[in-house]
Amino acid sequence: MQSNIIEIYTDGACSGNPGPGGYGIVMKYKDQRKELSQGFRLTTNNRMELLSIIIALESLKKANSEVVVYSDSKYVIDSINLGWVHGWVKKNFKDKANPDLWKRFLLIHPKHAIKFVWVKGHASNKENNRCDELAVAASKGKHLLIDEGYELSKKGDKLF
Repeated sequence: MQSNIIEIYTDGACSGNPGPGGYGIVMKYKDQRKELSQGFRLTTNNRMELLSIIIALESLKKANSEVVVYSDSKYVIDSINLGWVHGWVKKNFKDKANPDLWKRFLLIHPKHAIKFVWVKGHASNKENNRCDELAVAASKGKHLLIDEGYELSKKGDKLF
């Protein structure tokens, strides 16, 4: 990987789906490495997969960064690389899951030059495996946050 490119590895985990969940992130740039994770009391695996990418991109300090995001989520990678999310925007996310997170993603996405790469989960990718460890550990933590976008939407409160 070229030294001016930020590498981001992400993963989401959920026990029960829905259930307690978490995300894990590994970010690498030159000789720097940063790990992030957080757990939520009630969420879904797809929400954690997408949120991990959002949190990673939001944590970048320099705009217009060159980034490669590695994820084992076909849901997220295909939605972006195949352009499905842009069709969902045109239909105002009618009958689509996670509109709150997709809208948040669409705000941060244009701020960087990003390539999205799918990697096989639970395989030989060391950093993806580390993200999985972080996500699972976060989902089992003592201080789980409320995934308001998920919990409020399930109570019938409309967020959008």
